[in-house]
Amino acid sequence: MRFGEFLLLAVLAVPAVGAVAVAAIPRDRAARLVGTVVAGLTLLLAALLATGDRSWTTWAAGTPAVRPWHRLDLPWVPGLDLRFHLGVDGISWPLVVLTALLTLLCCGYTLWRVPPGGSGRALVALLLVVEVGILGTFLALDLVLFFLFFEVVLLPMYAIIAGWGGSAVPGGPSARDAARAAARKFALYTLFGSVLLLVGVYVVVAAAGTADLVALTGGAGLSRGTQLAAFVLLGLAFAVKSPLWPLHSWLPDAHTQAPTVGSVVLAGVLLKMGTYGLIRVAVGVAPEGARWAAPVLGALAVTAILVGSLVCLAQTELKRLIAYSSVGHMGFVLLGIATLTATGLQAALIGNVAHGVITGLLFFLAGAVKDRTGTGSLAELSGLRETAPRLAGLLAFAAIASLGLPGLAGFWGEALAVVAAVQVGGAFWTTLAVLAALGGALTAAYLLRLLRRVTHGRPSPAVGRVAPGLAGAELTAWAPLVLLALAIGLAPTLVLGVADAPVAALVEVLR
Repeated sequence: MRFGEFLLLAVLAVPAVGAVAVAAIPRDRAARLVGTVVAGLTLLLAALLATGDRSWTTWAAGTPAVRPWHRLDLPWVPGLDLRFHLGVDGISWPLVVLTALLTLLCCGYTLWRVPPGGSGRALVALLLVVEVGILGTFLALDLVLFFLFFEVVLLPMYAIIAGWGGSAVPGGPSARDAARAAARKFALYTLFGSVLLLVGVYVVVAAAGTADLVALTGGAGLSRGTQLAAFVLLGLAFAVKSPLWPLHSWLPDAHTQAPTVGSVVLAGVLLKMGTYGLIRVAVGVAPEGARWAAPVLGALAVTAILVGSLVCLAQTELKRLIAYSSVGHMGFVLLGIATLTATGLQAALIGNVAHGVITGLLFFLAGAVKDRTGTGSLAELSGLRETAPRLAGLLAFAAIASLGLPGLAGFWGEALAVVAAVQVGGAFWTTLAVLAALGGALTAAYLLRLLRRVTHGRPSPAVGRVAPGLAGAELTAWAPLVLLALAIGLAPTLVLGVADAPVAALVEVLR
């Protein structure tokens, strides 16, 4: 077995075996420590995937749009011509590394604090299973294998929300009942998307006679009618996960009720399964369908930007506000995809990574604020900079990065998405660009409102009892995200550079 094939197999096998080992270790803290070591090893393996052949200098028209740096292709179900086909390229690798990093930070965070509701070892084992599902989704180059990995995430994420989540609302259900209701809503929406995805996969495989994504990219001779039907089914399935308005309503409840580490994984990488699937599968396999549906996707994406921003302006709960902000930020990602241009797809890819880094940091900080004050209500949070200036400073940094300040990671995805819409031209796309830019201004408004409410003013009773210091475990978990937000903002080529050639190849087959 070649080194690249070993890496692809190991990056999935290590967390899978690690999850079993963690569940089997009787001592809770020892199990959490083993899980953190496993997650660290997985991150190392994910980073090493970049050591493959990244040269695209020989690319020309007619070359497959999916040209992996490493590839593993083994017989899986010979009778059905299904293969265990994995690969990584510049589109998937940044998301693979982001997934491995956030899982490591979440597992490490549990060494310091385990949310109430269950054992720490069970939580870490579930996080590793979620990691396997997400990594497999980004690495799969067989449609059926892609579907199976896509589904692996459902049950463990449901268990994390229902088992360790909980945020009671005055006059409403108990914290435990609210968490279970949010978990059920997440599962039902995901199952709805899964049914559509399964039917879409069947339509494509039955018509093309293959499930190989390399061969399918560009349409593989599929008729226009088949491509239109496939894109509708696949696009709706991925829109649920993205989440695209109006299929987004599961997200705020899931984020609000999930424990801190669950929210970080959910926002940081689970949403990216939808946008990645939209690029790799829906657009790649059904380009005619993508061109036909692009105006609708663009309009819905801009609606998500505006609706998410306006709802955030009226939000009164910290985690819920950050959750709705994800609807708006992912709207910029979806707008970039809808343009079907190189600039737009690059905007979507860097927007995915930036959102994962920044929103992951925001949820870590929101969890820290809630743990210290016992509340997430903005009406009960004020004056944080007077009692905990370092925590307030980090929250301000994350909020400013999220609003798209130039020099920080959040700027590039939003700016390039607007530029891409303008480049498409015409009254329709120019109008979408203007409305998206307005949504960007509203983003700044609600995040600055958040900072004014939480960090400024006289300390509220809840904030007045907050200790000024930060735990070493917190700084260890947050520092990589702060540094990445700054590094990607100053050097966007860290993401755009590796994706440039595969995006160019994908755009070529869209013409």
